[in-house]
Amino acid sequence: MAIGFMVLYTKLSNVLSKKALFYTVILPFIAFFGAFGFLLYPLSNYVHPTALADKLLALLGPRFLGPLAIMRIWSFCLFYVMAELWGSVVVSVLFWGFANQITTVEEAKKFYPLFGLGANVALIFSGRTVKYFSNMRKHLGPGVDGWAISLKYMMSIVVVMGLAICGLYWWVNTYVPLPTRSKKKKEKPNMTTMESLKFLASSPYIRDLATLVVAYGISINLVEVTWKSKLKVQFPSPNEYSSFMGDFSTATGIATFTMMLLSQWIFNKYGWGVAAKITPTVLLLSGVGFFSLILFGDPLAPGLMKFGITPLLAAVYVGAMQNIFSKSAKYSLFDPCKEMAYIPLDEDTKVKGKAAIDVVCNPLGKSGGALIQQFMILTFGSLANSTPYLGGVLLVIVGAWLGAARSLDKQFTALRQEEELEKEMERAAVKIPIVSTNGSLESDSNTNTSTETSSPQNV
Repeated sequence: MAIGFMVLYTKLSNVLSKKALFYTVILPFIAFFGAFGFLLYPLSNYVHPTALADKLLALLGPRFLGPLAIMRIWSFCLFYVMAELWGSVVVSVLFWGFANQITTVEEAKKFYPLFGLGANVALIFSGRTVKYFSNMRKHLGPGVDGWAISLKYMMSIVVVMGLAICGLYWWVNTYVPLPTRSKKKKEKPNMTTMESLKFLASSPYIRDLATLVVAYGISINLVEVTWKSKLKVQFPSPNEYSSFMGDFSTATGIATFTMMLLSQWIFNKYGWGVAAKITPTVLLLSGVGFFSLILFGDPLAPGLMKFGITPLLAAVYVGAMQNIFSKSAKYSLFDPCKEMAYIPLDEDTKVKGKAAIDVVCNPLGKSGGALIQQFMILTFGSLANSTPYLGGVLLVIVGAWLGAARSLDKQFTALRQEEELEKEMERAAVKIPIVSTNGSLESDSNTNTSTETSSPQNV
């Protein structure tokens, strides 16, 4: 679905204006979520081919259990896919693409971290909303499908908020003046989908951006899955596990909020390059500590017991800190850095590169981490046995991440300097007098000066 959307988005970007492209992409999402709450879910017993799936399962055997399970509840699976794509498409491509369009690099250093802060505040409100409607089901009478009622309310809110997004987009385009960009941007002809993919693959700038996104997805997946496997061993009780995860979520929110406030100072003090390297550096250092406690837990056990903790508990705490600091750095620094990197690009590269990276590379990073772990488990028998090799893979991935960030910093700085030079040349061009068709200068001051110097002197 993600790759299919990227292909379709690339084709539409060649034929539609930016405004038409925005509405063409977001309105199907709004329509689907409304239709799911009021049509697909209430009619799920009629639209799901349960009997056909049972017959095919008996005919084809258990090897096809997965695909047949998806077919059995296809509308629910489609809802999950659309919900996943909402984050990649509407938030990453549409929102951040529009923000890049109306924001300068200097403004981005101030406001992009605040956008992330607003997203975390919105998460609090959405969580309370879901909890409110979940509790409402307890007060309904017997025989009432409480989930169907809750779903209608929540999907109604989604539709209203989606239409509000469209209204705000229209208002900003109509009444807010856009920043002036250099008019000497490189213009590119319309390209086919394959030509666009080849063009993006040939761009070192886009390749480095893609490396950043994929490397983050793989790295955080490798550490998080390993950490959660240890967490389940340390807290086997569901209540203990949920309690710890509640504290973990609270700590993540506090760390993210604090980093959001610090991020503007980091951008202003140290610039884009340092900010882009903080997230992989944090993940590398904390990841080394986490995997070291797992691999060398037995030799460290006597020293840790003096503090009243076991190597397993120490690994759980260090892994929690690793996830907290990595995610807070990601939300406050990595995401703003990634979005700021699009700003100096020409419009064609910006639109198509962003679609390719946000819609394809984000899922690729997550699935890449999962594939690496599955390969390791099949090769070494278990996740525990593959832990040393996962640590080595993490070092390689983060090393490539840091190299891409260093390369991208040089290219980003060069593009900014080029853009500033073009603006200076445009400002200087305004001061150059324009010569009319009869050869005289149209500027009054220059005309007077020219007359004085060229007129014959009276002797």
